[in-house]
Amino acid sequence: MEKIYDVQTFYDGLVSHGLIVPTTVQGAFGRGAVFEDVLEHFNAMVSAIARDDGAEVYTFPPIIDRSILERVHYLDSFPHLCGSVHSFFGNTIQALAVAERAKAGENWGQLLDSTSVVLNPAACYPVYPSFTGTVPARGRLVTMLNWVYRHEPSPEPTRMQSFRVREFVRVGTPDQVVEWRDMWLQRGLALLHSLELPARSDVASDPFFGRGGKILAMNQREQKLKFEVLVPVISKEDPTAVCSFNFHQDHFGTTFDIRTPDGNIANTACLGFGLERVTMALFKAHGFDPKQWPASVRARLWP
Repeated sequence: MEKIYDVQTFYDGLVSHGLIVPTTVQGAFGRGAVFEDVLEHFNAMVSAIARDDGAEVYTFPPIIDRSILERVHYLDSFPHLCGSVHSFFGNTIQALAVAERAKAGENWGQLLDSTSVVLNPAACYPVYPSFTGTVPARGRLVTMLNWVYRHEPSPEPTRMQSFRVREFVRVGTPDQVVEWRDMWLQRGLALLHSLELPARSDVASDPFFGRGGKILAMNQREQKLKFEVLVPVISKEDPTAVCSFNFHQDHFGTTFDIRTPDGNIANTACLGFGLERVTMALFKAHGFDPKQWPASVRARLWP
């Protein structure tokens, strides 16, 4: 029987089966125990595949130094996605004004000021400052599981304001980095196909802001700097990106003075599995009850 692709029907199914827990904010919902179990076992599959790669394992909080966003010129391209952390810096009288505005249902955010941190908008961003200096001849490889924030409120369940990404970052020469990216593109497809997901790859671009962003997106596509792995979740005609591969060339190497042993600016690339999106793709493909999934899929996730 052909699958029906409908945002509300899929969302209602996730909710009615206790897989996600609605909140009053679009794109911000709780995750139930079964949802988390699937997500964690998929992440474990990624770890198993990468076990012999020798990646350094890091953990970062969901906030980063505001200066990182400024140094990488994030606000030039993605001001619409940014989440800045603000707090109260005033005196007692000003504090009373904040409380009174809140009680009256008025805008009290105007009485706050920006802090030194922002919510992390890209899983790879926290690690680049730690690469400053000269990397080994073999380069460096780091893996992380980071929470990411992007201001994209939406009723579509795959478009979340806060979500987790299993990230890998490769640093080295252009040849090292591109070879690694291409290898992982095939790995990612093979992994998703092993779970009987109808995944395919395609050239992609980031959601740059404004008219100038259209030119940036076109250039990114022409140079094939970004690939995505796509699976139908919400739409068959417009499948959902569950994994992305980005070749940054020397952008972060120049910004954070990262060099190879020959003194040249290092290149970087990253890949990230959107863990919630992969999990939703599995529910879409195989149904809301994992106990009813194909035996071959269950054997892969729960060996």
